[in-house]
Amino acid sequence: MAPTKNAIEAALERGHTIDITTTGRRSGEPRRIEIVFHNIDGRIYISGTPYARKRKWLLNLEKDPHLTFHLKGGTRADLPAKARVVDDDTERRAILPHVARAWGRDDLERMVRYSPLIEVTFDSPNA
Repeated sequence: MAPTKNAIEAALERGHTIDITTTGRRSGEPRRIEIVFHNIDGRIYISGTPYARKRKWLLNLEKDPHLTFHLKGGTRADLPAKARVVDDDTERRAILPHVARAWGRDDLERMVRYSPLIEVTFDSPNA
């Protein structure tokens, strides 16, 4: 049975582990990974630990911003979505402290410089 809109909204209210499927930038094949999302002031973000090299999933989304956001756990749903890479320093400095707190990290400057960060918007079911 498909989850209700209310169940999906409730699952999105707090961050937790999900999967995302992107399109491989070279192969064109679907690429699915497990990752954590964060709900910050009602907006959905995906980040990652700081690393100097760009992650493959981020490179894939830079080429094609469409993804599937797979809710797992109590509510399961495959949500079509679009990613917006957050690369503006001011915006990153506003968002990443929330992620750092959630993860118990104290290396905010490193996160601002090296952590992948996208904002996710969901496709309207009526679109």
